[in-house]
Amino acid sequence: MAIPRIATYPMPAAASFPANRVDWQVAPERAALLIHDMQQYFIDFYDASAAPIPQLVANALRLRDACDAAGIPVFYTAQPPVQPAEDRALLNEFWGPGLPAKPEGAPIIAALAPRAAHTVLDKWRYSAFVRSDLLERLQAQGRNQLIVCGVYAHIGCQVTCVDAFMRDIQPVMVGDALADFSADWHVKALEYVAQRAGVVRSTAQVLTDLGVALPDELPADMHALHAEVAKMLEMPKSDLGLDDNLLYAGLDSIRLMSLLERWKRAGANLSFVQLAEHPTVALWWALMVGSSVESRVAETV
Repeated sequence: MAIPRIATYPMPAAASFPANRVDWQVAPERAALLIHDMQQYFIDFYDASAAPIPQLVANALRLRDACDAAGIPVFYTAQPPVQPAEDRALLNEFWGPGLPAKPEGAPIIAALAPRAAHTVLDKWRYSAFVRSDLLERLQAQGRNQLIVCGVYAHIGCQVTCVDAFMRDIQPVMVGDALADFSADWHVKALEYVAQRAGVVRSTAQVLTDLGVALPDELPADMHALHAEVAKMLEMPKSDLGLDDNLLYAGLDSIRLMSLLERWKRAGANLSFVQLAEHPTVALWWALMVGSSVESRVAETV
C-alpha cells in the first residue's frame, strides 16, 4: 500500500497543543536537532504551496538556523532509494517498496538541504535510532535531548520520540514544525508524545529556550487568530465561536489595545475603531487579510 495523496489542513496553533505531563525545556548544551524524512518523495504527497507545508518548512529552517548559531548538532534522516526487499522486510507489507530509483525523489528538499556540518543518517525503520549510530553520536557529544521536526508526525516522528525516551534521551516534538496524513493524525501524535514520552513545544518556545529574540508576528491563519483571542480571554477555544461578539465574551479596551499594538508592530494596518466596530474573530480575520499586509500573512499559511 503506497502513501495516499494528502489533503491540505491548517498547522495546529501553539494555543491548541495538548498539555504536557512534564516541563522539559530545551537546554542548548544538551540538545540536538533531528529533521526527519524531509525528502522530496514524501513532500510530493502534499500540495507544497498549501498548509501545512510552507509553515513546516519555514519553522524547520528557523530551528536549524538557531541550532547552527548555538552550536547544537543537526541531524537529518533520509530513506535510501531502491531498498532491497530484505532490508525493508515488514515495511513492504504496509507501504510497498519505498522510494523509487528516480534520483530526484531521494534528496532532502532544496529549502532544507543539509550543510557541511550536518549529519545525514540512513533511515531504515520508523525510529531514527534503528540501524543507525544516532545514539552513539548523541552520547559522544554529551547530548540527551532531541528536538524533532519533519514528517510524518504519527509515524517516524512519534516513534523516534518514543524510542528516544526509551534510551533516556528527552524528546521535544515541535508541534508546528511537523506534517502528517491529516489534522487528526497530527494532533494524535502530539497528544501521545505529550502524555507518554516527551514534551510538545512550539517553534517559538524552542527558539525562546535557545535565547533567540522573537519578533512580533501576525496570526498565521484564522485558526491561530481564534486560538490567540480565546487564550487572551482566558476561555476554551471551543466556547468561543468565530462569529461571537467578543465584547460580550469579556473583551475590554485594554486587551483590545494590547492586541492591536502587537499586531501593528508585526505590520498590520488596522485601527482601534475597526476592531471595536467589528468584534468577532471572523471579521477580524477579514480585516487582517484585507489590510496592507495581506502578502505577509499569506506567506505564513
